[in-house]
Amino acid sequence: MEWPEKAPLLEKAPLPVDRPKAGRHGCASFSPRMRFGARPELDHNVSPCRPDLPMPSLVMKFGGTSVATLDRIRNVAQHVKREVEAGYHVAVVVSAMSGKTNELVAWCKDASAIYDQREYDAVVASGEQVTSGLLAIALQNIGIAARSWQGWQIPIQTDDAHGSARIVGIDGTALLDGFHTRGEVAVIAGFQGIHSETGRLTTLGRGGSDTSAVAVAAAIQAERCDIYTDVDGVYTTDPRIVPKARRLEKVAFEEMLEMASLGAKVLQVRSVELAMTHRVPTYVRSSFDDPKDPKPGTLICGEEDIVEQQIITGIAYSKDEAQITLRRVADKPGIAAAIFVPLADANINVDMIIQVVSDDTTTTDITFTVPTADFERAKTILEGMKAEIGYASLQGASDVVKVSAIGVGMRSHAGVAARAFKALAEKGINIRAITTSEIKFSVLIDSAYTELAVRTLHSLYGLDKA
Repeated sequence: MEWPEKAPLLEKAPLPVDRPKAGRHGCASFSPRMRFGARPELDHNVSPCRPDLPMPSLVMKFGGTSVATLDRIRNVAQHVKREVEAGYHVAVVVSAMSGKTNELVAWCKDASAIYDQREYDAVVASGEQVTSGLLAIALQNIGIAARSWQGWQIPIQTDDAHGSARIVGIDGTALLDGFHTRGEVAVIAGFQGIHSETGRLTTLGRGGSDTSAVAVAAAIQAERCDIYTDVDGVYTTDPRIVPKARRLEKVAFEEMLEMASLGAKVLQVRSVELAMTHRVPTYVRSSFDDPKDPKPGTLICGEEDIVEQQIITGIAYSKDEAQITLRRVADKPGIAAAIFVPLADANINVDMIIQVVSDDTTTTDITFTVPTADFERAKTILEGMKAEIGYASLQGASDVVKVSAIGVGMRSHAGVAARAFKALAEKGINIRAITTSEIKFSVLIDSAYTELAVRTLHSLYGLDKA
């Protein structure tokens, strides 16, 4: 693959997407049963079961729980071996071993309460470096050619927002050369990259290994990207709350993006954005399956690839919500900006916003939500600007939860949200706030009613049925 001297904005601008459709080029079904034994004089550029076709590439990503111990890493190696024997060039993206990143972050904070973010990145990125090296060793031990790669070696180029950098480009030339000339599995340390202007190592923020995996898949034109976690796919809702929750065979990119942003923790939001932008078919699978007999997982794909579409695909919830209400704010131009611009400048994300005008039309109440972690900081900022904003009082609550219903079928069906409001009312659940979009609606309720609301909506839309 030829790359320009300055790579395009990978997390924003589409790359070419003339990759083959998901499938195995006739080699096997999605969960291969075929085995190839010894293959002397193997041509690293030709599919072993379809010599008339070039070998496709595949990206596999394994999270912290999947590589938590050496035994788990050996298990991952068997998953990788299966795909190599099925005729794939494989790039593997790994996270740090479970708990290691938290330990490294704690060391930084213990070293200094105020630390250089550039050195913080140098420390926390080391967890993935350890995992990539160990997995490469484990693969070599079972006869699979492999080498580890750090983000800067590829390179994965990012901006300079240390701790939460965004990918601006990837040069896949070295990875492809390893595939075609040496038949190597590339074991890549996720979560990290390099800012080319300064030469400093950067990290992509929590869940950044998911983003690394999808970005690499887009860069090397992989047939698909498999994200391995501790669950075997995406479910209609949290099975811990609703035992009848079902694993979904397919979920549209837009639905998964909404589900990820609304509380479903299976995939990181930015990774879904990348997969949707670059049309990378992405599977969610379990690393705890038997490597010789894996389950198919859930395919995240384009809406056009889903034949039968339900009105509602899933129910998500987020406990990371806090509500703030400003009472008797002057109802005049510029007030909304006076409230929300300072919050934006402090990098506080505001979600649900409701404005209720008083009877005299001169004042209004404004209610909105922020992440729980930013609740106190948001209140402090607004209390410091009371004179400029001119509100009578500030009220807040952190014992709230956001429950959401997501489904592309909502585009063509009326009254979907109204049914939910009625069902919740019949259960005695009061709705504090409502937001809607083309394919989802969300309600803010008291946290004590979380499980009841999720179960009610799950049954209401027929998601309990097999």
